[in-house]
Amino acid sequence: MTEKKPMLSAAEALDFLLSAVRPIAETETLATLSCNGRVLAAAQTSQLNVPPMDNTQMDGYAVRAADCASGSARLRVSQRIPAGHVGQPLQPGTAARIFTGAMIPQGADAVVMQEQCELEKAADGDLVTIKHAPQAGEWIRRAGEDIRAGSIILAAGTRLRAQELGMAASVGLATLPVVRKPRVAVFFTGDELAMPGEFLKPGAIYNSNRFTLRGLLENLGCDITDYGIVPDSLSATRDTLRQAAAGHDLIITSGGVSVGEEDHIKPAVEAEGRLSMWQIAIKPGKPLAFGEVNRAERNELAFFIGLPGNPVSSFVTFLLFVRPFLLRLQGVTDVAPRTFNMRADFAVPKADRRNEFLRARMNGSGGLDLFKNQSSAVLTSTVWGDGLVDNPAGQTIAPGDTVRFIPFSELLF
Repeated sequence: MTEKKPMLSAAEALDFLLSAVRPIAETETLATLSCNGRVLAAAQTSQLNVPPMDNTQMDGYAVRAADCASGSARLRVSQRIPAGHVGQPLQPGTAARIFTGAMIPQGADAVVMQEQCELEKAADGDLVTIKHAPQAGEWIRRAGEDIRAGSIILAAGTRLRAQELGMAASVGLATLPVVRKPRVAVFFTGDELAMPGEFLKPGAIYNSNRFTLRGLLENLGCDITDYGIVPDSLSATRDTLRQAAAGHDLIITSGGVSVGEEDHIKPAVEAEGRLSMWQIAIKPGKPLAFGEVNRAERNELAFFIGLPGNPVSSFVTFLLFVRPFLLRLQGVTDVAPRTFNMRADFAVPKADRRNEFLRARMNGSGGLDLFKNQSSAVLTSTVWGDGLVDNPAGQTIAPGDTVRFIPFSELLF
């Protein structure tokens, strides 16, 4: 009798998936305004200093610090400098009214905020009393204080968020080179599945996974082809796999990855390509499959990931495995979510032989509460929860224990 191989751990399975990735080579250049969520294909270097010139951090008066050393200097206001305008050189014994972001005039070496000044209107020109003795450089942003010309501001493989786009714009980058979007095909197996709006016949359920997985793929910026619900037959599954392999980087299925007579994903993938991984030691989500499907038109393969059919299992395995796989496919190096050590305000008295990912949420006292029903079919837990408690195999949890928490905010985008 052949000895059954032990299931991979979550960490081993993820390492296996990431080591198999062939990153997308195709790139495109887009307007920076259109790059939110995309992955940068090449490092970007600033051609200028930011800020480009010394400027004021405050509304106030630009002065010579030496003219204000007494702590109560009375100076003539020689000019007014709004942001975007260039002032005249500042003469000794004078002050320039200046507004946040405006260029410091030649000769000035400090700014005194307006709250420390008192303005006097006079027919022959305004006077200002400076009630503070500033240090040279006070309230002045120096040229290049944020970014130096010639420095790399964004590395290749950076997933562009709002703040990265703002930085790119701050150095004048109107376009950016980005990796082509991943092309992902999805389909769902199960004769019991129906779509919302359809009549729900006896024994049928609505296909929630279609909505969950498409939403997750959209968050990751994928181009999605949805083949819908595929009948529970080997021929239909094989036919859809062949169609999906053409022109797609990754095929994702939901359901049919167990070992029942009506579970056709495993034999279908083995017939149309190869299966490299089958089942991992996690809960929920044990029946996770990974492999490749042949492309008929040329000697290439499309990646395949088969997710479980239970809605929580499908959701959790996508976050833990598909998300990092898709990010690495686009060239992102650091695909691991941040995790936090937090206090458990709950108990798990019975250890499981698998690595559990428990739905939990933060409470007002800085701890974590556990959803009462951890079944893989209870989608309510994913809406109620803030994230997942990563509980190692064989580990019990008592109130007050420190646990590893992965917030959904680290996993959903």
